[in-house]
Amino acid sequence: MFNQPMSGNDMPRFAGPGTMMRLPAASDAKGLDACFVGIPMDIGTSHRSGTRFGPRQIRAESTMLRPYNMWTKISPFDRMQVADIGDIATNPFDLLDSIAIIERAYDDILSHGAIPLGLGGDHTLALPVLRAMAKKHGPVGLIHVDAHADVNPQMFGRDIAHGTPFRRAVEEGLLDCKRVVQIGLRGTGYDDSDFDWPREQGFRVVQAEECWHKSLSPLMAEVREQMGDGPVYLSYDIDSLDPGIAPGTGTLEVGGLTTHQALEIIRGAAGLNLVGGDLVEVSPPYDQAGTTALIAANLLYEMLCVLPQAQGKAAQDKEAHRKGDVS
Repeated sequence: MFNQPMSGNDMPRFAGPGTMMRLPAASDAKGLDACFVGIPMDIGTSHRSGTRFGPRQIRAESTMLRPYNMWTKISPFDRMQVADIGDIATNPFDLLDSIAIIERAYDDILSHGAIPLGLGGDHTLALPVLRAMAKKHGPVGLIHVDAHADVNPQMFGRDIAHGTPFRRAVEEGLLDCKRVVQIGLRGTGYDDSDFDWPREQGFRVVQAEECWHKSLSPLMAEVREQMGDGPVYLSYDIDSLDPGIAPGTGTLEVGGLTTHQALEIIRGAAGLNLVGGDLVEVSPPYDQAGTTALIAANLLYEMLCVLPQAQGKAAQDKEAHRKGDVS
């Protein structure tokens, strides 16, 4: 019997457990196909803090989510054993120690064969997560949705911060650079290298202006071809969205993506060999209405729905059609 989120008909949505979607809580990932895990930290931020409160607020806003996806027809909790395994106990006084703690926690999650979906937390967490992913799967493909490339050489003389994880990931050989796409980059910079350095590594960079006024479904068809059959990690920074939609984050940039496009990106990852994902940079103090965390909760649910086991036979049939294996 698979775990199910608590129904709003059994317990009012403002009550009950404080887990993601009011799922059962678990102490570890043993026996799970996928898990939600909180990574409460903002020690790596460079501007507005508050993302340490992100996981708690995302869980609070997730109470409105129901188990069946009405558009994609996916019912992930009928095919997967899923639970909320709580928060990783990061060190609020030591960033490097927090990085080590997160990597060890992900090593343990992956040792059980579970696919983790992380609730952030600032984007620094992507580095230790990718370190664990590379140990398990080898260099991974990456779908990175963000207003920023996060490839700074350093920040304030430090190698590790929320603006550096993907440069460190390249240097450490954690990424299959020909299978990396960054979507939604925009804003002002210091020079062309802010976005050109990733291109020089082999990344596909899709700036936000290329996304304006259009569906991103055709883009995701190209991304699926780029990613192929290899392992793929999905890292979604909430600041990829326009600040008029998602104000509760630390480093706002105008001209961002819409929620429609966010759904197209994540749903467009169906059929890929997704080995994990995260939703980062939700800072509840800057959005008292909770809208940003509500969007984040929905996007994490959508990530769960596109995991290979959640897709089941539908994903297999779709992939066979794409490759021309069936008529």
